[in-house]
Parts: sequence; C-alpha cells; structure tokens
Amino acid sequence: MAKIAIAADLERALDARRRSGGSGAMHVRHLAHGDGWTVDDVVCTSGPDDRAYEERHREVSVSIVAAGTFEYRSAAGSSARDALMTPGSVFLGSAGQCFECGHAHGAGDRSISFHFSPGYFERIVADSGVRAPARFPVLRLPPARATAALVTRACAGLLGHAPTSWEEIGLALAAAAFRLAHETADRGERSPSARDVSRVTEAVRRLERHAAHRVTVASLASEAGLSPYHFLRTFQRLTGVTPHQYVLRMRLRDAALRLVSEQGKVLDAAFDAGFGDVSNFNHAFRAEFGVSPRRYRAER
Repeated sequence: MAKIAIAADLERALDARRRSGGSGAMHVRHLAHGDGWTVDDVVCTSGPDDRAYEERHREVSVSIVAAGTFEYRSAAGSSARDALMTPGSVFLGSAGQCFECGHAHGAGDRSISFHFSPGYFERIVADSGVRAPARFPVLRLPPARATAALVTRACAGLLGHAPTSWEEIGLALAAAAFRLAHETADRGERSPSARDVSRVTEAVRRLERHAAHRVTVASLASEAGLSPYHFLRTFQRLTGVTPHQYVLRMRLRDAALRLVSEQGKVLDAAFDAGFGDVSNFNHAFRAEFGVSPRRYRAER
C-alpha cells in the first residue's frame, strides 16, 4: 500500500538504529536540484532519548511531513513558537532562522524538504501577489485543502510511481506556503505544555496506525485522560485541524496515492482508505483535489 511504502524506509531506519544501539541520526537522499533550489528525502531516527537537534536554516525551507511526528521550535514573527509537526503538514523556515527539532514524544519522521536560495525565493514572493518581506510569519501549515494536491504529488514522487517535476512542485508549494502563511491569523496563544504535546502526539500516531478504523473524539479523549471538549480544543490548537478533519484528509491522501501508485478500482481505493460509501468518497475527493478520482488518476 502507498502509505505503508512511504513509512517503510522510516521503520527500517528505526529498526536499524535499535539493533545498533546508536544515537538518532539524519539520513538525507538527494532527489533533484536546479539553479537556486534543491529537494531532499530526509529520514530522521531521533527519539525521546536524543537531545533536540539545533540548527540554522541556511536557505529558505519549505518541507512536507510524509511520516512520523516531531516538535519544531523557532522564532516566527516577534516571538518564539512551538509547533507539532504531523503527516500532511508543511513546516517553514526563513533563511538565517535558528530552530530546534525534537522527538520527545515519539521516534522518527520522514520529510520531503525543498530549499531555495534567498534570491530565488524573493522572485517567487514577488510573483505570489503577497506584498510582504520574504520571510515566513508562522512555523507550520496544517494539513489543508489548499496544499493537498501538492503534498500528494510530492509523496507520489517519493514513491517513484509517477513522473515527477520536482521543480514545478517546489515552485507551486513555495508560493502557496508563503501566501497561506500570511493568511494565517496570529492568535497569540500560549505555547502548549509538554503534557499536551505528548497526549496529542500519541493520538496522531494512533490515527496514523489505524487510518481506516472509525474513531471518536470521546475515545481519543479517554485514552488521553482529558475531557472530550478539552481534548478537541487541544488537538486543534496543536495540529491546526480537528480530529475529524485530520482523519478525513489522511484518508484522502492515502486514497490519492493508491490511485496513482497501484492498479485497481476506484471503489477498492475508497474502501481500503476507510470510506464506506463511494458517493461520499467521490464528493470528498472532488472537494479536496478539485477533480474526480478517475480524472485524478488519468492526469497523473
């Protein structure tokens, strides 16, 4: 299955790390490059026992989380911020920006990381229609309809099952990310507690493991030891979406990847991704990707 294939390299790397007893590490596979841009497949095997990774963005970074979770801390706007990164989300970094990545609540992640030289990114910004300095005011974009097609195209390219123009994906993703970042309201919320991050991280990882199963806010809240309303509010604050929205978009990404990477009926892709009604699947898919499942497959 497509989703399993994306996580397979991460699981193998984590297994190798456990067998060796070594520390967590970053494994980078170069995918493509051009004049002013590069894109890499990045697998990180760090976990709760490893120190947070401290670094500085040398270039502009726009990266898609393909598997796993991690905590991303940096300064965005006028203050330090924390963001929980989950599959389908996009994390952002401006050139020269210092940041810290940690895995206090779960081991490993895999990302598709686009990097742009400052000059190249400034040209993208100039054509984006947003009149603002070429820096990101937020750290993360949650899984969203506006980035769904680009995220899925990049993940399909990672699998190697579809012809991929990494340059086109990178250009479109950078422009969309800059525009969406400036549309995101700065609510000035307090940083989440470590306990809240731990609870939501475990919920996200549970949802990823059982994507096709029906889950309720009540059951997730019970496992997290929170009231349903407090869990719902905490989950949305940390991930940017509600549990229902998260599961729906996760299932739609999975179905879209199956359509371009596996032979089979649209009906099978819908059922395997957890949709029990094909008409509902077709409606949700069209709303997310702008075309029907059959047309989506034909155009890829």
